[in-house]
Amino acid sequence: MIDTSKEKIEAILSRGVVDVIQKDELKKKLASGKELRIKLGIDPSGADLHIGHMVVIKKLKEFQDMGHKIILLFGNFTGQIGDPTGKMESRKPKTKEELEKNAKKYIDQVSILLDTSKIEVRWNADWLEKLSFADVVQLASCFTVAQMMERDMFQDRVSKNLPISMHEFLYPLMQGYDSVALKADLELGGTDQTFNLLAGRTIQKAYDQIPQDILTVPILEGTDGIKKMGKSENNYIAVDDAPNDMFGKIMSIPDNLITKYFELATQVSLKEINDMKKAIESGENPMVFKKKLGKEIVSIYHSKEDGEKAEQEFTNVFSQRKLPEDIELVSVKSSEINLVNFMTENNLAVSKSEARRLLEQGAVKINDEKATQETFKITKGQETVMQVGKRRFIKVIGS
Repeated sequence: MIDTSKEKIEAILSRGVVDVIQKDELKKKLASGKELRIKLGIDPSGADLHIGHMVVIKKLKEFQDMGHKIILLFGNFTGQIGDPTGKMESRKPKTKEELEKNAKKYIDQVSILLDTSKIEVRWNADWLEKLSFADVVQLASCFTVAQMMERDMFQDRVSKNLPISMHEFLYPLMQGYDSVALKADLELGGTDQTFNLLAGRTIQKAYDQIPQDILTVPILEGTDGIKKMGKSENNYIAVDDAPNDMFGKIMSIPDNLITKYFELATQVSLKEINDMKKAIESGENPMVFKKKLGKEIVSIYHSKEDGEKAEQEFTNVFSQRKLPEDIELVSVKSSEINLVNFMTENNLAVSKSEARRLLEQGAVKINDEKATQETFKITKGQETVMQVGKRRFIKVIGS
């Protein structure tokens, strides 16, 4: 049964929403009681999701809870080509096999929020591979070159005298044709997808379909508080992060993002979020609310118990200067350890250059004292605690 309550409709079209294109039309559709076909297109170029990805999934869950049909469309064709990025270069394509493997893990991770037994999973190679060259020409006739050049990222590249490949113009045409194939009533996406979402409306009109409505959600900044959350920026909170790591990363976000994270990444009521905002503005310690945020997010992706344990662990390590309970123990045979090599080999740094940088910045401690050299000596049977940054610990024992 479709939920048509006015309060639910108002909430779903306002909380965590940047724009709704044809909002009045969409309100009428939602109030009609008709089951809407709601599309999210995904090129699964990576297998690991972070909570920035989950902002739009959370919105899909709200529509699913109202009784509408959710369609996860995986770009096992478009992903081989690559959507133009906001960077000054085209995205590197993946193979069909890589994309389909990533998609399966994607489904596993979104099942934390969505009831995946009720969603419709589709693959756009099923229709895009069958298009003839004449079909592609017909699609291309829906747009002018001037319309394509309105896309901000293309203008940026032109201004910097950087190339634009012809296939990049074709990408929004293919994404738009996906909406035709699926007969989508509504498509969701981040604000960086607005051009492609609008292409769907244009192409549906050309194929005599009622144009889909569009709902865009905000882009969530990463833990640095500046750039879009992403693995390439190393500012992400992964869906499958361990509870303590997830909590620790949330504690590192800037204070000005606390309420935004609450709105986009949790189910805490807007009234409670507004009360928190007022309390912070009145001088209450933001850390109180940041810890609550950490517990909420860990509870969503793990459990309430994990959230409470992660908070206690954080308090022990950072407030009471205690060591974590579950430090990994590594046995070494050498009496002298090269810190750069050791950190890289034990995932305490992603590369030797990062390991050296951490040493130079004083971010590496041996038994709670800053390491000043690249090597340290260890005695057989002796346990030494190494700390890298604020959250990474390891015990080293000589054997």
